[in-house]
Amino acid sequence: MITVDLRSDTVTKPTPGMLEAMWSAKVGDDVFGEDESINELEAKAATMFGMEAGMFCPSGTMTNQIAIKCFTQPLDELIADQTAHVYRYEGGGIAFNSGVSTRLLNGYRGIITAEMIEPEINAENIHYPHTSLVVLENTVNKGGGSCYTLDQIAPIAHLCKANNLKLHLDGARIFNALAHTGDKSVDYGKYFNGVSVCLSKGLGAPVGSVLLADTATIKYARRIRKVLGGGMRQAGFLAAAAIYALDHHVERLKIDHAHAQILADELTKLDWVTGVLPAETNIVLFDTVQPADQVLAKLLEKGIKASGTDKHRIRFVTHLDVHPEQVEYTVQVLKSL
Repeated sequence: MITVDLRSDTVTKPTPGMLEAMWSAKVGDDVFGEDESINELEAKAATMFGMEAGMFCPSGTMTNQIAIKCFTQPLDELIADQTAHVYRYEGGGIAFNSGVSTRLLNGYRGIITAEMIEPEINAENIHYPHTSLVVLENTVNKGGGSCYTLDQIAPIAHLCKANNLKLHLDGARIFNALAHTGDKSVDYGKYFNGVSVCLSKGLGAPVGSVLLADTATIKYARRIRKVLGGGMRQAGFLAAAAIYALDHHVERLKIDHAHAQILADELTKLDWVTGVLPAETNIVLFDTVQPADQVLAKLLEKGIKASGTDKHRIRFVTHLDVHPEQVEYTVQVLKSL
């Protein structure tokens, strides 16, 4: 029986080329700034996104939480969509790590606009928390991989600048967004004060994310990383995998998007599926007549692993370890249920 793991794009294994790059990595003590591979990765990612500097961390949750800490003070408030990963899936870290409250907006599939943000910026009043930060997510996980274009981001950035707010991007799947929109990564530096770039999802690296910002922010971010216990030593083996991913796995993301579209198209034809969100990138969200856990159990019997995101909603995520024959097998199983 074929096994297909559609739970997440975090389940990928290093490719042979990536393993070779890891094996030959030049390493040192990163806390002393002496790991050549980490230094190369940080500089490479910063250049790609038009930012001054970068800092390698174990996870996107850490890079996001460090960014929020850098860009806020206790008693501040940040603005984000109600589906935002920084709010829903980072363990309450906004409150715990930064002492900051969150103003949640109801965007379309997680996409918010300047027009939505502007009336939520608090006036200077001791009764209100001080609005200091806006956080966007690209792509939006809970939005089914929905994307911001730079044309949508620009007015938000202009609004933030006019109101002295910082703007941070949770770029968990930013390269998927770029593959869909055709925007250039280097242009992101014009708009964001901070960008978190995850390397362990669509790009297939085993571990890690990079926080990008200006030099002064990254200097402070390293202090916060130390306090959070995120200082790593000879982590260049991981950085080498990430460098390989940036060099070899970006263009192929369009394959994952094509696979997701095939699955989404087939799901729309099934009478036990009540709705399918548009599959812009590599995430497919669909609603079912039966409870999701029952459908997931049937899929698992056929060797297909997926995850539920609500009582009647299931998520498929395609990635570099999902091949055409596995997509075809999944389609046949879906038709048979």
